[in-house]
Amino acid sequence: MQTFVLAGGCFWCLDAVYRTLEGVTDVVSGYSGGHVADPSYELVCTGTTNHAEVVAVTFDEQVIPAETILDVFFTLHDPRQMNRQGNDIGTQYRSSMFYADEDQKALFEAARDRANEYWEGGIVTTIEPLGEFYRAEEHHQDFFAKNPDQGYCLAVAVPKVNKVRAAFAKYIKAA
Repeated sequence: MQTFVLAGGCFWCLDAVYRTLEGVTDVVSGYSGGHVADPSYELVCTGTTNHAEVVAVTFDEQVIPAETILDVFFTLHDPRQMNRQGNDIGTQYRSSMFYADEDQKALFEAARDRANEYWEGGIVTTIEPLGEFYRAEEHHQDFFAKNPDQGYCLAVAVPKVNKVRAAFAKYIKAA
C-alpha cells in the first residue's frame, strides 16, 4: 500500500473522485503544507495558515498503478490555475503534491511532466515535502456521499467524477 497526499482545489471533489477507483482503500480529507498546528477549516479558509485542502489517498499498487492515481489527479483539476480552482480562490485551493520520500518526489515530477503535455504547458502545481498532515473535521470526510444533493456537489463535484469515470473507466469500482 502507498499513500499520496494531493491538493487540487476543494478536497470534497478529490475525495469524491478517488473513492470511485478500484484499489483505493482509503481517502482522508485534511490539511497540509502550512505552518499552524492542528488547523480548523475556518482557520485554513482565512488563507493565513498556508495549508492546502488535501486528500491522503491510500491505494494498492497491485490493483491500480501509482501513475494512474497521479494521472487522475491531473485530469480532475486544472493545474494551470494559481491558488484557485474555478470560483474557489485562495492558497488553500492550490495545486500541490506533497511527497513523503524521494521515490514519491520522482513519481510526482514524472506525472507533472506527463500532464504538461496534456495541458499544453503552464502547469503551476508545486511539489513539496510532506510535513504534518492534519485530518479535516468529520463532516468533511466522504462529503459527496453524505451530501449528494448539495449545490456545490452537483455543480462542481459531479462533472469531475464523470470526467474521471470516462477517462479511467477500467479502474472504476462496480456499483
